[in-house]
Amino acid sequence: METKQLGKIGIFVSAIGLGGMPMSIANRPPESESIQVIHRALDLGITFIDTADSYCKDESDKHHNEQLIHKALSSYKGDVSQVIVATKGGLMRPNGNWTSNGNPEHLRQTIRASFEALGSAKPIDVWQYHSPDPNYTIEESLTPVKEAVEAGLIRFVGVSNFSVEQIKRARDIVDIVSVQNQYSPWQRQPENDGVLEYCEQQGLTFLPWSPFGGRRRHQDLQDISAIAKLAKEKGVSVYNIVLAWLRSKSAVILPIPGASKVSSIEDSTRAINVKLSDEEVQKIDRAT
Repeated sequence: METKQLGKIGIFVSAIGLGGMPMSIANRPPESESIQVIHRALDLGITFIDTADSYCKDESDKHHNEQLIHKALSSYKGDVSQVIVATKGGLMRPNGNWTSNGNPEHLRQTIRASFEALGSAKPIDVWQYHSPDPNYTIEESLTPVKEAVEAGLIRFVGVSNFSVEQIKRARDIVDIVSVQNQYSPWQRQPENDGVLEYCEQQGLTFLPWSPFGGRRRHQDLQDISAIAKLAKEKGVSVYNIVLAWLRSKSAVILPIPGASKVSSIEDSTRAINVKLSDEEVQKIDRAT
Protein backbone atom coordinates (compact mmCIF):
# COMPACT_ATOMS: atom_id res chain seq x y z
CA MET A 1 0.00 0.00 0.00
CA GLU A 2 1.28 3.45 -0.92
CA THR A 3 1.81 5.71 2.09
CA LYS A 4 1.88 9.43 2.79
CA GLN A 5 2.92 11.61 5.69
CA LEU A 6 0.25 12.73 8.15
CA GLY A 7 0.69 16.47 8.41
CA LYS A 8 4.32 17.26 9.16
CA ILE A 9 4.67 14.95 12.14
CA GLY A 10 6.84 12.29 10.53
CA ILE A 11 4.21 9.56 10.73
CA PHE A 12 3.29 7.78 7.51
CA VAL A 13 -0.09 6.15 6.92
CA SER A 14 -1.81 4.42 4.02
CA ALA A 15 -2.66 6.76 1.14
CA ILE A 16 -6.29 5.61 1.35
CA GLY A 17 -8.00 5.19 4.69
CA LEU A 18 -11.16 3.54 5.98
CA GLY A 19 -14.18 5.54 7.09
CA GLY A 20 -16.03 3.81 9.89
CA MET A 21 -19.39 5.62 9.86
CA PRO A 22 -21.43 3.14 7.72
CA MET A 23 -20.69 0.39 10.24
CA SER A 24 -22.44 2.17 13.11
CA ILE A 25 -25.33 4.33 11.94
CA ALA A 26 -28.87 3.19 11.07
CA ASN A 27 -29.11 0.01 8.97
CA ARG A 28 -25.63 -0.99 10.03
CA PRO A 29 -24.39 -4.54 9.41
CA PRO A 30 -23.98 -7.14 12.16
CA GLU A 31 -20.91 -6.55 14.32
CA SER A 32 -19.19 -9.68 13.04
CA GLU A 33 -19.42 -8.43 9.45
CA SER A 34 -18.09 -5.00 10.40
CA ILE A 35 -15.11 -6.57 12.13
CA GLN A 36 -14.45 -8.57 8.97
CA VAL A 37 -14.43 -5.30 7.01
CA ILE A 38 -11.89 -3.73 9.36
CA HIS A 39 -9.72 -6.85 9.37
CA ARG A 40 -9.78 -6.98 5.57
CA ALA A 41 -8.79 -3.32 5.42
CA LEU A 42 -5.82 -4.08 7.65
CA ASP A 43 -4.93 -7.08 5.46
CA LEU A 44 -4.86 -4.74 2.46
CA GLY A 45 -2.43 -2.38 4.15
CA ILE A 46 -4.78 0.32 5.41
CA THR A 47 -3.29 1.99 8.47
CA PHE A 48 -5.58 5.03 8.82
CA ILE A 49 -9.10 4.61 10.19
CA ASP A 50 -11.50 7.53 10.65
CA THR A 51 -14.26 7.43 13.25
CA ALA A 52 -16.21 9.71 15.63
CA ASP A 53 -18.02 9.56 18.94
CA SER A 54 -21.21 10.39 17.01
CA TYR A 55 -20.98 7.46 14.60
CA CYS A 56 -23.90 5.71 16.23
CA LYS A 57 -27.69 5.45 15.98
CA ASP A 58 -28.52 8.02 18.67
CA GLU A 59 -27.28 9.37 21.98
CA SER A 60 -27.96 6.08 23.78
CA ASP A 61 -25.57 4.40 21.34
CA LYS A 62 -22.74 6.97 21.58
CA HIS A 63 -19.15 5.86 20.88
CA HIS A 64 -20.38 2.69 19.11
CA ASN A 65 -17.96 2.97 16.19
CA GLU A 66 -14.98 3.71 18.40
CA GLN A 67 -15.73 0.63 20.49
CA LEU A 68 -16.18 -1.44 17.33
CA ILE A 69 -12.82 -0.35 15.95
CA HIS A 70 -11.10 -1.08 19.24
CA LYS A 71 -12.64 -4.56 19.29
CA ALA A 72 -11.54 -5.21 15.69
CA LEU A 73 -7.98 -4.03 16.32
CA SER A 74 -7.76 -6.07 19.53
CA SER A 75 -8.87 -9.26 17.78
CA TYR A 76 -6.71 -8.82 14.67
CA LYS A 77 -3.95 -11.40 14.49
CA GLY A 78 -1.48 -9.17 12.65
CA ASP A 79 0.53 -6.14 13.68
CA VAL A 80 -1.57 -3.04 14.45
CA SER A 81 1.19 -0.96 16.02
CA GLN A 82 1.33 1.36 12.99
CA VAL A 83 -2.44 1.86 12.70
CA ILE A 84 -3.62 5.42 13.32
CA VAL A 85 -7.21 5.91 14.49
CA ALA A 86 -8.59 9.41 14.05
CA THR A 87 -11.76 10.15 15.95
CA LYS A 88 -13.95 13.24 16.31
CA GLY A 89 -16.07 14.92 18.95
CA GLY A 90 -18.48 17.82 19.06
CA LEU A 91 -21.64 16.45 17.43
CA MET A 92 -24.65 15.02 19.23
CA ARG A 93 -27.19 12.47 17.93
CA PRO A 94 -30.56 13.30 19.58
CA ASN A 95 -33.17 10.96 18.05
CA GLY A 96 -30.71 10.16 15.29
CA ASN A 97 -30.27 13.78 14.20
CA TRP A 98 -26.97 15.68 14.06
CA THR A 99 -26.43 18.77 16.21
CA SER A 100 -23.31 20.69 17.23
CA ASN A 101 -22.10 20.86 20.81
CA GLY A 102 -18.93 22.83 21.39
CA ASN A 103 -19.53 23.23 25.12
CA PRO A 104 -16.07 22.93 26.66
CA GLU A 105 -17.30 20.71 29.48
CA HIS A 106 -19.03 18.37 27.01
CA LEU A 107 -15.86 18.15 24.92
CA ARG A 108 -13.83 17.48 28.04
CA GLN A 109 -16.14 14.59 28.92
CA THR A 110 -16.42 13.12 25.43
CA ILE A 111 -12.65 13.16 24.93
CA ARG A 112 -12.31 11.05 28.06
CA ALA A 113 -15.13 8.75 26.86
CA SER A 114 -13.46 8.36 23.43
CA PHE A 115 -10.14 7.61 25.12
CA GLU A 116 -11.83 4.79 27.05
CA ALA A 117 -13.85 3.53 24.06
CA LEU A 118 -10.65 3.18 22.05
CA GLY A 119 -9.09 1.07 24.77
CA SER A 120 -7.30 3.62 26.99
CA ALA A 121 -4.01 1.78 26.47
CA LYS A 122 -2.49 4.75 24.67
CA PRO A 123 -3.42 8.36 23.82
CA ILE A 124 -6.00 8.98 21.09
CA ASP A 125 -3.91 9.13 17.89
CA VAL A 126 -5.82 12.02 16.32
CA TRP A 127 -8.78 13.83 17.88
CA GLN A 128 -10.72 16.17 15.59
CA TYR A 129 -13.21 18.88 16.54
CA HIS A 130 -16.15 17.69 14.44
CA SER A 131 -17.86 20.99 13.62
CA PRO A 132 -17.73 24.52 15.03
CA ASP A 133 -20.59 25.38 17.37
CA PRO A 134 -21.69 29.04 16.94
CA ASN A 135 -22.64 29.13 20.63
CA TYR A 136 -18.98 28.92 21.63
CA THR A 137 -15.82 30.49 20.27
CA ILE A 138 -13.17 28.31 18.65
CA GLU A 139 -10.91 29.28 21.54
CA GLU A 140 -13.42 28.15 24.17
CA SER A 141 -14.07 24.80 22.49
CA LEU A 142 -10.43 23.96 21.83
CA THR A 143 -9.15 24.84 25.31
CA PRO A 144 -10.15 21.42 26.75
CA VAL A 145 -8.57 19.81 23.69
CA LYS A 146 -5.28 21.54 24.45
CA GLU A 147 -5.63 20.37 28.05
CA ALA A 148 -6.18 16.79 26.86
CA VAL A 149 -3.02 16.94 24.75
CA GLU A 150 -1.06 18.19 27.74
CA ALA A 151 -2.60 15.46 29.92
CA GLY A 152 -1.54 12.73 27.49
CA LEU A 153 -5.06 11.77 26.35
CA ILE A 154 -4.51 13.00 22.77
CA ARG A 155 -1.41 12.83 20.56
CA PHE A 156 -2.47 14.99 17.61
CA VAL A 157 -5.38 17.30 16.80
CA GLY A 158 -7.42 17.94 13.67
CA VAL A 159 -10.48 20.01 12.77
CA SER A 160 -13.51 19.31 10.61
CA ASN A 161 -15.90 21.54 8.67
CA PHE A 162 -13.65 24.55 9.29
CA SER A 163 -12.98 27.63 7.15
CA VAL A 164 -9.46 28.97 6.66
CA GLU A 165 -10.06 31.68 9.27
CA GLN A 166 -11.29 29.10 11.77
CA ILE A 167 -8.30 26.84 11.09
CA LYS A 168 -5.95 29.75 11.77
CA ARG A 169 -7.71 30.50 15.05
CA ALA A 170 -7.53 26.84 16.02
CA ARG A 171 -3.81 26.75 15.35
CA ASP A 172 -3.32 29.64 17.77
CA ILE A 173 -4.64 27.34 20.50
CA VAL A 174 -3.20 23.93 19.60
CA ASP A 175 -1.12 22.35 16.84
CA ILE A 176 -3.24 21.01 13.97
CA VAL A 177 -2.25 18.13 11.68
CA SER A 178 -5.39 17.61 9.59
CA VAL A 179 -8.55 19.20 8.20
CA GLN A 180 -11.62 17.14 7.32
CA ASN A 181 -14.15 18.90 5.09
CA GLN A 182 -16.68 17.64 2.58
CA TYR A 183 -15.29 17.15 -0.92
CA SER A 184 -16.84 15.19 -3.76
CA PRO A 185 -17.85 15.65 -7.42
CA TRP A 186 -20.96 17.45 -6.11
CA GLN A 187 -19.27 19.43 -3.35
CA ARG A 188 -16.11 21.14 -4.53
CA GLN A 189 -16.04 24.01 -2.07
CA PRO A 190 -12.50 23.20 -0.79
CA GLU A 191 -11.20 24.15 -4.24
CA ASN A 192 -12.86 27.56 -4.03
CA ASP A 193 -12.84 28.62 -0.38
CA GLY A 194 -9.08 28.41 0.03
CA VAL A 195 -9.07 25.52 2.49
CA LEU A 196 -7.32 23.03 0.21
CA GLU A 197 -4.75 25.62 -0.85
CA TYR A 198 -4.12 26.55 2.79
CA CYS A 199 -3.60 22.90 3.72
CA GLU A 200 -1.06 22.59 0.92
CA GLN A 201 0.78 25.71 2.04
CA GLN A 202 0.87 24.63 5.68
CA GLY A 203 1.46 20.91 5.19
CA LEU A 204 -1.85 19.84 6.72
CA THR A 205 -3.44 16.57 5.64
CA PHE A 206 -6.84 17.09 3.99
CA LEU A 207 -9.40 14.35 4.63
CA PRO A 208 -12.36 14.58 2.22
CA TRP A 209 -15.49 13.30 3.89
CA SER A 210 -18.36 11.82 1.89
CA PRO A 211 -16.22 11.47 -1.28
CA PHE A 212 -18.97 9.59 -3.11
CA GLY A 213 -21.77 11.94 -2.07
CA GLY A 214 -23.13 9.85 0.79
CA ARG A 215 -25.73 7.11 0.85
CA ARG A 216 -28.26 9.15 -1.10
CA ARG A 217 -26.04 10.15 -4.00
CA HIS A 218 -23.30 7.55 -4.44
CA GLN A 219 -25.31 5.62 -7.03
CA ASP A 220 -25.67 8.81 -9.08
CA LEU A 221 -21.98 8.61 -9.99
CA GLN A 222 -23.00 6.38 -12.86
CA ASP A 223 -24.94 9.32 -14.27
CA ILE A 224 -21.85 11.53 -14.56
CA SER A 225 -20.82 10.60 -18.08
CA ALA A 226 -17.14 11.55 -17.78
CA ILE A 227 -16.75 9.36 -14.68
CA ALA A 228 -18.74 6.44 -16.07
CA LYS A 229 -16.83 6.53 -19.36
CA LEU A 230 -13.42 6.58 -17.67
CA ALA A 231 -14.44 3.72 -15.39
CA LYS A 232 -15.41 1.63 -18.40
CA GLU A 233 -12.24 2.48 -20.31
CA LYS A 234 -9.98 1.60 -17.38
CA GLY A 235 -11.98 -1.43 -16.29
CA VAL A 236 -12.57 -0.13 -12.76
CA SER A 237 -15.51 1.09 -10.71
CA VAL A 238 -16.80 4.64 -10.75
CA TYR A 239 -15.71 4.82 -7.10
CA ASN A 240 -12.12 4.13 -8.14
CA ILE A 241 -12.29 7.01 -10.60
CA VAL A 242 -13.59 9.40 -7.93
CA LEU A 243 -10.87 8.42 -5.47
CA ALA A 244 -8.22 8.78 -8.18
CA TRP A 245 -9.70 12.18 -9.09
CA LEU A 246 -9.52 13.34 -5.48
CA ARG A 247 -5.94 12.09 -5.10
CA SER A 248 -4.96 13.92 -8.28
CA LYS A 249 -6.21 17.20 -6.84
CA SER A 250 -3.49 17.54 -4.22
CA ALA A 251 -0.67 15.60 -2.59
CA VAL A 252 -2.14 16.43 0.85
CA ILE A 253 -5.45 14.66 0.17
CA LEU A 254 -6.03 11.35 1.93
CA PRO A 255 -9.43 9.87 1.00
CA ILE A 256 -11.32 8.02 3.74
CA PRO A 257 -14.13 6.17 1.91
CA GLY A 258 -16.64 4.52 4.19
CA ALA A 259 -17.35 0.81 3.96
CA SER A 260 -19.71 -1.67 5.52
CA LYS A 261 -18.89 -4.57 3.18
CA VAL A 262 -15.62 -6.36 2.53
CA SER A 263 -16.13 -5.90 -1.21
CA SER A 264 -16.38 -2.13 -0.75
CA ILE A 265 -13.05 -1.67 1.00
CA GLU A 266 -11.40 -4.10 -1.43
CA ASP A 267 -12.66 -1.94 -4.29
CA SER A 268 -11.53 1.31 -2.66
CA THR A 269 -7.96 0.10 -2.22
CA ARG A 270 -7.76 -0.71 -5.93
CA ALA A 271 -7.95 3.03 -6.60
CA ILE A 272 -4.31 3.29 -5.52
CA ASN A 273 -3.35 1.89 -8.93
CA VAL A 274 -5.66 4.13 -10.95
CA LYS A 275 -3.90 7.10 -12.52
CA LEU A 276 -5.64 9.94 -14.30
CA SER A 277 -4.03 12.27 -16.81
CA ASP A 278 -4.48 16.03 -16.50
CA GLU A 279 -6.88 15.87 -19.43
CA GLU A 280 -8.97 13.17 -17.74
CA VAL A 281 -9.11 15.19 -14.53
CA GLN A 282 -10.27 18.22 -16.49
CA LYS A 283 -13.01 16.18 -18.15
CA ILE A 284 -14.37 15.23 -14.73
CA ASP A 285 -14.04 18.83 -13.55
CA ARG A 286 -16.10 20.08 -16.46
CA ALA A 287 -18.76 17.42 -15.92
CA THR A 288 -19.29 18.18 -12.23
